[in-house]
Amino acid sequence: MREMRVLRLVVHTRTREPVLLLGEIDGDRCLPVFLHRAPAEVIAAGRRNESDPPLTQDVLLPVVTGLGHRLDGAEITELRDGRFSAALVFDSSTRVPVRPSDALAVAVRYGLPIGVADEILDDVGQPITDLFPDGTDAPPDQQLRDFREFLDDVSPDDFGSAGR
Repeated sequence: MREMRVLRLVVHTRTREPVLLLGEIDGDRCLPVFLHRAPAEVIAAGRRNESDPPLTQDVLLPVVTGLGHRLDGAEITELRDGRFSAALVFDSSTRVPVRPSDALAVAVRYGLPIGVADEILDDVGQPITDLFPDGTDAPPDQQLRDFREFLDDVSPDDFGSAGR
């Protein structure tokens, strides 16, 4: 399992689908994940803070904590027949299957670690430099131009409608 960070959330030009781009924390690969719209809106809202009005996902952590457990992170666990599988990880070892877009929304909202199985990155991971030739430290407008150029040439089918 490789720990990932959120690089960008964008909208695919042709399909108008939200795409979350995850990048390896200790590596040079990234993974585009096509999302459902509602979780994409939660991801766009960003990390939760106490002054935020509560969202539906915000009930999860207090319930889990109230039951005496801990929510540790989200994992993209498998890519089969063009679809990702995901889980939320509780108490370091209990994995509960959820939609990938929901797992990512919860992880982003609470600032939890996001993991992606090595096999997925080996199969469909892309070098970050292919998407961001100017690097992820380039000004945001240049990064967006680079990423849009990449997205103009791909569709969800290229990743097997992976976020669904």
